Amino acid sequence: MDYARLPLAMATCIVSYLDTEGLRHSVEVNATSMYEAAVLGVCAFKKHDCEPVGLNKLEIEIRSSITHAVTVKKMHEWLNGCAKTPKEAVMKERLRSLL
Repeated sequence: MDYARLPLAMATCIVSYLDTEGLRHSVEVNATSMYEAAVLGVCAFKKHDCEPVGLNKLEIEIRSSITHAVTVKKMHEWLNGCAKTPKEAVMKERLRSLL
């Protein structure tokens, strides 16, 4: 895998580093490659007078978000339906008690 490239689409990335005092600095950027994220991160840090230097290691985390939607009716149907496993039965019972 080419770690310099992220997926072709723009990705939200968290760029962070530890400074010499052990404090972690983090910034969120949108980038299409690891190096683009690194450069955008350094630019953001520079604007806030906390620019990493030399051997500071930049960590780049690609954020991925998946969203699901369910109606309240479907939630209740699932909650009151048959459980497929004992573990699911226990979970459904616990969740029913919360409502």
